[in-house]
Amino acid sequence: MLHFSNTRLLSFALLCASLMSAGAVFAQGEEALIRKNLKERMPHIQPIDEIRRTPMAGLFELRVDGTEIYYTDASGSYLLQGQLIDTKTQRNLTDERVQKITAIDFKTLPLKDAITIVRGNGERKLAVFEDPNCGYCKRFERELAKADNITVYLFLYPILGKDSVEKSKSIWCAKEPGKSWQDWMVRDQSPASAACDTAALKRNTEFGQKMKITGTPTLIFTDGTRVPGAIELAQIEKMLGKQP
Repeated sequence: MLHFSNTRLLSFALLCASLMSAGAVFAQGEEALIRKNLKERMPHIQPIDEIRRTPMAGLFELRVDGTEIYYTDASGSYLLQGQLIDTKTQRNLTDERVQKITAIDFKTLPLKDAITIVRGNGERKLAVFEDPNCGYCKRFERELAKADNITVYLFLYPILGKDSVEKSKSIWCAKEPGKSWQDWMVRDQSPASAACDTAALKRNTEFGQKMKITGTPTLIFTDGTRVPGAIELAQIEKMLGKQP
């Protein structure tokens, strides 16, 4: 068994600390070089919000403009855009990363500005941003109508033009907003004209823009997962089953 004096132990600790510090400086130097070269060579790939090492040696992840993912080498000489797959585990690391950075804390959703639709015991919860003139939303609603024991928080998100705004106002102001919405989306019954305070629609648009919700439908599950686009019942059920 080896024995070390207190002096030797202190020297060893200082050496480790020095090596760790040198590694940190080297990492910072890499980041500075990547930022410098890409700013000069690819000025449209800005702002770079974050640079991270990936599990692949020599490959770095760039997070740009909030949610866009690119990859580069240690000098910023090459730029890649695509999917990074772990072949051992069959995991899509790019997709996992995008899901993480686009997640929305369900507790932060302004539910007072949503139309609440409850089916069955309502124990499973889902929020969705939709435009009344979105064809994909209509297809999604026909699938969602088959799900039971669910509470849906519908955020009217009229981003497809003036008529979408008018329809959203009529649906929001209807005596039974949830019924009016489903009558239109599932049964093609146009909403009757109605008027009331529609400030919630403006707040929904502002919230969606802040959260970079760029298309409809956009689903948000209670674990924060965001799913863009119309998905079928089987996938809806699968995602609801992952709820905490």
